[in-house]
Amino acid sequence: MALQPHVAIPNHLSRQFDVKAPNQVWCGDVTYIWTGQRWSYLAIVMDLFARKPIGWALSRSPDSNLTKQALNMAYELRGHPNGVMFHSDQGSHYTSISFRQNLWRLQIKQSMSRRGNCWDNAPMERFFRSLKSEWVPTTGYSSFNEAQASITQYIVGYYSEHRPHQHNGGLPPNKAEAKHNIVSYTVASFT
Repeated sequence: MALQPHVAIPNHLSRQFDVKAPNQVWCGDVTYIWTGQRWSYLAIVMDLFARKPIGWALSRSPDSNLTKQALNMAYELRGHPNGVMFHSDQGSHYTSISFRQNLWRLQIKQSMSRRGNCWDNAPMERFFRSLKSEWVPTTGYSSFNEAQASITQYIVGYYSEHRPHQHNGGLPPNKAEAKHNIVSYTVASFT
């Protein structure tokens, strides 16, 4: 199997993490989680506006199928938005032809961190730190299914709905997005 040439994707985000509205910039990353007898891999897609996880997938393989599943979930749950930029690191699961074709199909602009620079995707690093320090047992999970159920509960039931977030002025992501939507609707009604 021939190696793919290195793909040079510009860092369009350039650490501009403060986004004015939902569905403008999404970030993605992959981390590992112990699931019984082996590592499994968790891909997350986060909307930078309120730091809300909007797509995720867990797999035994850290490949582009995993990252495509998380991206496709985000795209579906957010109602097929236009004009989104997707930012990630330079992992092979993001530089693969398959993943880049998926971005093209969804008409999402790709942005990538500089090589070896975790600060370029700091909100994702922060999310994974919170997940692992607040929720994942120190010994990991006893099975893949347990990990999948628990992580979904963290994302949907705790992090998005209840966990205060400094970026949102102490509001959880769901409440920050709801507040934005009310303000946007009110402004639009009076214009």
